[in-house]
Amino acid sequence: MKNILLGIFVLALTGTAIAQTPTTDTTKSKNEVVTEDQINWGWLNPARGDKSPAAGQLWGDRTKNEPSGFLVKFKKGFSSPPHIHNITYRAVVIKGLLHNDDPKAEEMWLPAGSYWQQPAGEGHVTAADGEENMAFLDIQEGPYLVQPTDEAFDNGERPINMDESNLVWLHAKDMEWVSEKSNVETAFLWGSHNADKLRATLLKLPAGFKGRIKNLSPNFRAVVISGKITHQFSKKDSKNELEAGSYFGAEENASPFLSTDVETVIYVRSNGDFEVK
Repeated sequence: MKNILLGIFVLALTGTAIAQTPTTDTTKSKNEVVTEDQINWGWLNPARGDKSPAAGQLWGDRTKNEPSGFLVKFKKGFSSPPHIHNITYRAVVIKGLLHNDDPKAEEMWLPAGSYWQQPAGEGHVTAADGEENMAFLDIQEGPYLVQPTDEAFDNGERPINMDESNLVWLHAKDMEWVSEKSNVETAFLWGSHNADKLRATLLKLPAGFKGRIKNLSPNFRAVVISGKITHQFSKKDSKNELEAGSYFGAEENASPFLSTDVETVIYVRSNGDFEVK
Protein backbone atom coordinates (compact mmCIF):
# COMPACT_ATOMS: atom_id res chain seq x y z
CA MET A 1 0.00 0.00 0.00
CA LYS A 2 2.85 2.38 0.88
CA ASN A 3 4.46 1.70 -2.50
CA ILE A 4 1.20 2.47 -4.31
CA LEU A 5 0.78 5.76 -2.44
CA LEU A 6 4.40 6.65 -3.13
CA GLY A 7 3.87 5.94 -6.82
CA ILE A 8 0.79 8.18 -6.92
CA PHE A 9 2.75 10.94 -5.15
CA VAL A 10 5.65 10.68 -7.62
CA LEU A 11 3.24 10.78 -10.57
CA ALA A 12 1.55 13.87 -9.14
CA LEU A 13 4.89 15.62 -8.72
CA THR A 14 5.96 14.60 -12.22
CA GLY A 15 2.73 15.91 -13.74
CA THR A 16 3.15 19.23 -11.95
CA ALA A 17 6.75 19.52 -13.10
CA ILE A 18 5.76 18.89 -16.70
CA ALA A 19 3.05 21.57 -16.50
CA GLN A 20 5.39 24.21 -15.08
CA THR A 21 6.33 26.90 -17.58
CA PRO A 22 9.99 26.80 -18.74
CA THR A 23 12.20 29.56 -17.33
CA THR A 24 14.82 29.55 -20.07
CA ASP A 25 14.80 29.63 -23.87
CA THR A 26 17.74 27.95 -25.57
CA THR A 27 16.64 29.01 -29.06
CA LYS A 28 19.06 31.57 -30.48
CA SER A 29 17.33 34.63 -31.86
CA LYS A 30 18.51 36.31 -35.04
CA ASN A 31 18.46 39.76 -36.55
CA GLU A 32 14.99 39.96 -38.05
CA VAL A 33 12.07 42.33 -38.48
CA VAL A 34 8.37 41.66 -39.01
CA THR A 35 6.29 44.74 -39.80
CA GLU A 36 2.55 44.65 -39.21
CA ASP A 37 1.80 44.50 -42.95
CA GLN A 38 4.04 41.41 -43.32
CA ILE A 39 2.09 39.27 -40.84
CA ASN A 40 0.24 36.22 -42.12
CA TRP A 41 -3.13 35.87 -40.38
CA GLY A 42 -5.10 32.70 -39.68
CA TRP A 43 -7.54 31.47 -37.02
CA LEU A 44 -6.35 31.16 -33.42
CA ASN A 45 -8.62 28.13 -32.97
CA PRO A 46 -9.06 26.62 -36.46
CA ALA A 47 -11.75 24.24 -35.19
CA ARG A 48 -14.09 27.24 -34.67
CA GLY A 49 -13.30 28.94 -37.98
CA ASP A 50 -14.48 32.54 -38.23
CA LYS A 51 -16.00 32.32 -34.73
CA SER A 52 -12.41 32.28 -33.49
CA PRO A 53 -10.16 35.32 -33.10
CA ALA A 54 -7.56 35.84 -35.83
CA ALA A 55 -3.91 35.09 -35.07
CA GLY A 56 -0.75 36.41 -36.71
CA GLN A 57 2.64 34.83 -36.03
CA LEU A 58 5.65 37.00 -35.09
CA TRP A 59 8.21 34.32 -34.19
CA GLY A 60 8.21 30.59 -33.58
CA ASP A 61 5.31 28.26 -34.31
CA ARG A 62 2.50 28.03 -31.76
CA THR A 63 1.42 24.66 -33.21
CA LYS A 64 4.75 23.06 -32.23
CA ASN A 65 6.53 22.40 -28.94
CA GLU A 66 8.57 25.60 -28.96
CA PRO A 67 8.41 29.18 -27.67
CA SER A 68 6.49 31.59 -29.86
CA GLY A 69 4.99 35.06 -29.99
CA PHE A 70 1.88 36.04 -31.91
CA LEU A 71 -0.83 38.67 -32.26
CA VAL A 72 -4.52 37.99 -31.69
CA LYS A 73 -7.36 40.14 -33.09
CA PHE A 74 -10.83 40.03 -31.52
CA LYS A 75 -14.05 41.38 -33.01
CA LYS A 76 -16.14 43.78 -30.91
CA GLY A 77 -18.53 41.76 -28.76
CA PHE A 78 -16.48 38.58 -28.94
CA SER A 79 -16.83 36.29 -25.93
CA SER A 80 -15.30 32.83 -25.76
CA PRO A 81 -16.90 29.80 -24.16
CA PRO A 82 -15.24 28.70 -20.89
CA HIS A 83 -12.04 26.81 -21.70
CA ILE A 84 -8.50 26.02 -20.62
CA HIS A 85 -5.12 25.97 -22.32
CA ASN A 86 -2.51 23.27 -22.00
CA ILE A 87 0.24 25.86 -21.54
CA THR A 88 0.65 29.18 -19.72
CA TYR A 89 0.57 32.35 -21.79
CA ARG A 90 1.30 36.01 -21.09
CA ALA A 91 -0.38 38.85 -22.94
CA VAL A 92 -0.23 42.61 -23.44
CA VAL A 93 -3.18 44.59 -24.83
CA ILE A 94 -2.26 46.60 -27.92
CA LYS A 95 -5.69 47.92 -28.98
CA GLY A 96 -9.20 48.02 -27.57
CA LEU A 97 -10.64 46.57 -24.37
CA LEU A 98 -10.12 42.96 -23.33
CA HIS A 99 -11.43 40.86 -20.45
CA ASN A 100 -9.79 37.60 -19.34
CA ASP A 101 -10.94 35.98 -16.11
CA ASP A 102 -12.85 33.16 -14.44
CA PRO A 103 -16.13 32.29 -16.19
CA LYS A 104 -18.21 33.76 -13.32
CA ALA A 105 -16.10 36.87 -12.75
CA GLU A 106 -17.48 40.32 -13.44
CA GLU A 107 -16.06 41.93 -16.57
CA MET A 108 -12.88 43.91 -15.98
CA TRP A 109 -11.95 45.60 -19.24
CA LEU A 110 -8.19 45.95 -19.71
CA PRO A 111 -7.20 48.89 -21.97
CA ALA A 112 -4.16 49.16 -24.25
CA GLY A 113 -0.90 48.73 -22.37
CA SER A 114 -2.39 46.34 -19.79
CA TYR A 115 -0.91 42.93 -18.99
CA TRP A 116 -2.38 39.56 -18.07
CA GLN A 117 -1.13 36.06 -17.39
CA GLN A 118 -3.22 32.91 -17.91
CA PRO A 119 -1.90 29.75 -16.21
CA ALA A 120 -2.05 26.38 -17.92
CA GLY A 121 -5.07 24.35 -16.93
CA GLU A 122 -7.18 27.13 -15.40
CA GLY A 123 -10.72 27.72 -16.68
CA HIS A 124 -11.45 31.19 -18.04
CA VAL A 125 -13.25 33.23 -20.67
CA THR A 126 -11.88 35.97 -22.95
CA ALA A 127 -14.01 38.84 -24.27
CA ALA A 128 -13.52 42.04 -26.28
CA ASP A 129 -15.41 45.34 -26.24
CA GLY A 130 -13.43 47.85 -28.33
CA GLU A 131 -14.05 48.76 -31.95
CA GLU A 132 -10.62 47.25 -32.68
CA ASN A 133 -9.11 44.75 -30.27
CA MET A 134 -5.64 43.25 -30.47
CA ALA A 135 -3.23 41.65 -28.01
CA PHE A 136 0.24 40.19 -28.14
CA LEU A 137 0.62 36.66 -26.68
CA ASP A 138 3.90 35.14 -25.50
CA ILE A 139 4.26 31.40 -24.79
CA GLN A 140 7.37 29.54 -23.63
CA GLU A 141 6.28 26.14 -24.94
CA GLY A 142 3.71 24.66 -27.29
CA PRO A 143 1.61 23.63 -28.96
CA TYR A 144 -1.00 26.22 -27.98
CA LEU A 145 -4.25 24.28 -27.55
CA VAL A 146 -7.81 25.14 -26.50
CA GLN A 147 -9.39 22.46 -24.33
CA PRO A 148 -12.67 21.99 -22.38
CA THR A 149 -12.87 23.00 -18.72
CA ASP A 150 -13.56 19.42 -17.61
CA GLU A 151 -9.84 18.86 -18.30
CA ALA A 152 -8.82 21.66 -15.90
CA PHE A 153 -5.76 21.23 -13.67
CA ASP A 154 -3.64 23.32 -11.31
CA ASN A 155 -0.01 23.76 -12.38
CA GLY A 156 0.87 25.92 -9.38
CA GLU A 157 0.91 29.22 -11.27
CA ARG A 158 -1.65 31.97 -10.70
CA PRO A 159 -3.46 34.39 -13.03
CA ILE A 160 -2.62 38.09 -13.18
CA ASN A 161 -4.71 40.97 -14.52
CA MET A 162 -2.80 44.26 -14.45
CA ASP A 163 -4.48 47.43 -15.70
CA GLU A 164 -1.98 49.71 -17.41
CA SER A 165 -2.68 52.38 -14.77
CA ASN A 166 -1.29 50.02 -12.10
CA LEU A 167 2.07 49.40 -13.79
CA VAL A 168 5.06 50.67 -11.81
CA TRP A 169 7.54 52.53 -14.01
CA LEU A 170 11.18 53.02 -13.02
CA HIS A 171 13.19 55.91 -14.45
CA ALA A 172 16.53 55.40 -16.19
CA LYS A 173 18.38 56.85 -13.20
CA ASP A 174 17.11 53.91 -11.12
CA MET A 175 18.68 51.26 -13.38
CA GLU A 176 22.32 50.49 -14.10
CA TRP A 177 21.61 48.94 -17.48
CA VAL A 178 19.80 52.01 -18.89
CA SER A 179 21.67 55.19 -19.72
CA GLU A 180 20.32 57.94 -17.46
CA LYS A 181 20.39 60.57 -20.20
CA SER A 182 18.12 58.37 -22.36
CA ASN A 183 15.08 59.16 -20.15
CA VAL A 184 13.84 55.63 -20.84
CA GLU A 185 11.45 54.11 -18.29
CA THR A 186 10.82 50.43 -17.63
CA ALA A 187 8.15 48.28 -16.00
CA PHE A 188 8.98 44.69 -15.01
CA LEU A 189 6.34 42.14 -16.02
CA TRP A 190 7.52 38.58 -15.39
CA GLY A 191 10.49 36.26 -15.03
CA SER A 192 13.78 36.34 -13.17
CA HIS A 193 16.72 38.70 -13.56
CA ASN A 194 19.21 35.96 -12.81
CA ALA A 195 21.81 35.77 -15.58
CA ASP A 196 20.37 32.93 -17.67
CA LYS A 197 16.65 33.22 -16.97
CA LEU A 198 13.81 34.48 -19.13
CA ARG A 199 12.33 37.83 -18.25
CA ALA A 200 10.06 40.41 -19.88
CA THR A 201 9.85 44.15 -19.39
CA LEU A 202 8.11 47.09 -20.97
CA LEU A 203 10.41 49.88 -22.16
CA LYS A 204 8.94 53.36 -22.58
CA LEU A 205 11.01 55.34 -25.06
CA PRO A 206 10.37 59.11 -24.96
CA ALA A 207 9.56 61.13 -28.06
CA GLY A 208 12.83 62.11 -29.73
CA PHE A 209 14.74 59.11 -28.40
CA LYS A 210 17.83 58.18 -30.42
CA GLY A 211 19.92 55.30 -29.17
CA ARG A 212 20.50 51.60 -29.32
CA ILE A 213 19.75 48.41 -27.45
CA LYS A 214 22.67 46.03 -27.00
CA ASN A 215 21.59 42.41 -26.61
CA LEU A 216 23.80 40.46 -24.19
CA SER A 217 21.82 37.22 -24.26
CA PRO A 218 21.25 34.33 -26.71
CA ASN A 219 17.60 35.25 -27.08
CA PHE A 220 16.15 38.76 -27.50
CA ARG A 221 12.75 39.61 -28.96
CA ALA A 222 10.82 42.89 -28.93
CA VAL A 223 7.26 43.85 -29.90
CA VAL A 224 5.99 47.41 -30.36
CA ILE A 225 2.98 47.87 -28.07
CA SER A 226 2.22 51.54 -28.78
CA GLY A 227 3.72 54.41 -30.73
CA LYS A 228 6.24 53.91 -33.53
CA ILE A 229 9.97 53.36 -33.85
CA THR A 230 12.47 53.64 -36.66
CA HIS A 231 14.74 50.59 -36.53
CA GLN A 232 18.13 49.85 -38.11
CA PHE A 233 20.41 46.88 -37.46
CA SER A 234 23.34 49.21 -38.16
CA LYS A 235 23.67 52.70 -39.54
CA LYS A 236 24.56 51.18 -42.92
CA ASP A 237 21.34 49.11 -43.10
CA SER A 238 18.00 50.30 -44.41
CA LYS A 239 15.48 51.74 -41.96
CA ASN A 240 12.34 49.91 -40.86
CA GLU A 241 9.28 51.79 -39.63
CA LEU A 242 7.76 49.66 -36.87
CA GLU A 243 4.25 50.50 -35.68
CA ALA A 244 2.21 48.82 -32.94
CA GLY A 245 2.17 45.06 -33.49
CA SER A 246 5.53 44.96 -35.27
CA TYR A 247 8.42 42.80 -34.05
CA PHE A 248 12.20 42.72 -34.16
CA GLY A 249 14.72 40.15 -32.91
CA ALA A 250 18.42 40.59 -32.26
CA GLU A 251 21.41 38.27 -32.23
CA GLU A 252 23.67 38.12 -29.18
CA ASN A 253 25.90 41.24 -29.03
CA ALA A 254 23.86 42.96 -31.76
CA SER A 255 23.08 46.64 -31.11
CA PRO A 256 20.17 47.81 -33.27
CA PHE A 257 19.60 51.55 -33.54
CA LEU A 258 16.19 52.92 -32.54
CA SER A 259 14.63 56.37 -32.84
CA THR A 260 11.19 57.77 -32.07
CA ASP A 261 9.08 60.79 -32.96
CA VAL A 262 6.38 59.92 -30.39
CA GLU A 263 6.45 58.18 -27.02
CA THR A 264 6.71 54.47 -27.73
CA VAL A 265 6.32 51.38 -25.54
CA ILE A 266 7.98 48.10 -26.50
CA TYR A 267 7.76 44.68 -24.88
CA VAL A 268 11.20 43.11 -24.50
CA ARG A 269 11.62 39.39 -23.83
CA SER A 270 15.17 38.17 -23.27
CA ASN A 271 17.01 35.18 -21.88
CA GLY A 272 19.55 37.38 -20.13
CA ASP A 273 20.70 40.97 -19.94
CA PHE A 274 20.54 43.86 -22.39
CA GLU A 275 21.57 47.49 -22.25
CA VAL A 276 19.87 50.68 -23.44
CA LYS A 277 22.31 53.37 -24.56
